[in-house]
Order: sequence, then structure tokens, then C-alpha cells
Amino acid sequence: MIYLKDSKIKIQSSGEIAKLLRDLLLGEEKVDQAKEHFYVAHLDIRSRVNMVELVSLGTLSCSLVHPRETFRRAIMQASASIIVGHNHPSGEADPSDEDIKVTKALFDAGRLLGIDMLDRIIFSTSAFFSFRQNKITQIKKGGEDV
Repeated sequence: MIYLKDSKIKIQSSGEIAKLLRDLLLGEEKVDQAKEHFYVAHLDIRSRVNMVELVSLGTLSCSLVHPRETFRRAIMQASASIIVGHNHPSGEADPSDEDIKVTKALFDAGRLLGIDMLDRIIFSTSAFFSFRQNKITQIKKGGEDV
């Protein structure tokens, strides 16, 4: 499912993308809000949102995430970069061991494809966690750690 096609919303912080994804989730039916949603925000060269895509709708405690589905539309739409995010219906925003493992695989896939994954956000109704802010995975952009 595609949201915010050609919105051109400028993303300047992890908090802004967390709020954007939280607002999208709150637009879903109550029964679906209790499931994990895995979103990909596609950005242009100036960090403006071209679209947000729902890649996976999971269960109460998990969602399936794979680099193939995460980057498929980014390749087709020639996205300059992406930010991925998913909700934790439990209310906890801290990453699980599996979240960390999958995030590293996604960062590596992005580097290989030449599409920077700028951040991964985990959010709940009241909090969010940014991998970039917490430096769990080094993000390289232009050959430098950011």
C-alpha cells in the first residue's frame, strides 16, 4: 500500500519521521493498529518524501522483513535513499535482537545497491528509537560515518 505519494515533506530529524509513521498508523483501523507495520519512506536527493510504502503487515509481535521487498520499489522508483520504520504494539520502542540483526542486513543491502538507508525507526504510541541516533549500526554516506 502506498501513502503520501509525491508529498515532498522534508525530513530533518528522526523525530519527524517517527511522527509521520505514527500518524500513518493512527489512520488505520483499530484492529490493524495492534499489528506490526513495516514502512519504507522513499526520499529524493534533498531528503523529501516521495512516498511511504507499507511493505509488511505482521502480527501482534512480529512482521516479515527482507531486503528484497524493502528495496524493490526504491530501485523501481530510483529513490535516492530510504528510511524504514516499524511499530511495536507492545508500547516498547527498544529494538529486539532480531531488529538489530535485520537492520544490519538492510544497511548492508542498501550499500550494495547504492541506495542509502538513512535510519531505522522503531516507534510506539508514546516513544521512538532511532538506530542512527543510537549508533547501533554505523551508517555510511559518501564514505564517511555519520
